[in-house]
Amino acid sequence: MNEALRRRLRDRSTGAATLINEGCKITGLIVGHGDFLINGEIEGDSDIDGTVTLARNGHWRGTIKADTVIVAGHVEGDVIAAGKVEIGASAKIIGTVSGDAIAVAEGAVVEGVMKTKGKADPIEFVEKRKPDV
Repeated sequence: MNEALRRRLRDRSTGAATLINEGCKITGLIVGHGDFLINGEIEGDSDIDGTVTLARNGHWRGTIKADTVIVAGHVEGDVIAAGKVEIGASAKIIGTVSGDAIAVAEGAVVEGVMKTKGKADPIEFVEKRKPDV
């Protein structure tokens, strides 16, 4: 696939992700390598060497710390990315968001502070694809 067509962070994921599905609730610290897809509920913190995707139905209470973070669900806590953060239109975040670059879709709600550590300013994008996460 042409890399130019893979504009979203989610499009760049490779391999199977660790799935925490709807109806599943995890309490505690999540540590690991690779990609994680969260459709369920998390109460706790993470330290992930990879990408964490919080899907539309996902809920997270605690700190999400990962290389890359994609949020389409609800976060009550901080989001800390070593790299990029993508906040989808259905996202609601109550807490601080920090990363090298932050992309925010129209319709997203962030009640808190956004901090970029990289040279790029926070950017906005209009989602034109049918939501599937």
